[in-house]
Amino acid sequence: MDMKRKRRKDRNHIIYELECLDTGETYIGLTVQAGTPEASVRGRFNRHISRARREGKDWLLCEALRKYGRDGFERKVLEVIRGKAEAHVRERELTKLNQPELNTL
Repeated sequence: MDMKRKRRKDRNHIIYELECLDTGETYIGLTVQAGTPEASVRGRFNRHISRARREGKDWLLCEALRKYGRDGFERKVLEVIRGKAEAHVRERELTKLNQPELNTL
């Protein structure tokens, strides 16, 4: 009997901010918590770096990551939210409130 596991909807999600140290421009994002909040954001940041180098997207964050590199950014945990839907709602609220320059909307 092959039973698929039900996807959890109540996991913790991390809303984070990346700030470019040279320009002060910011990016707000969301990731699932795996380990500590800081480790989760570090892992997500590493995936952003990899994607910027590998895929050549013209998204604002990717362009900034290619220009300023890994050391040109500071990572911050903004909030830990339980539940995927709640986390997405809060991410949109923070994005609207803070107007991060590097988010491609």
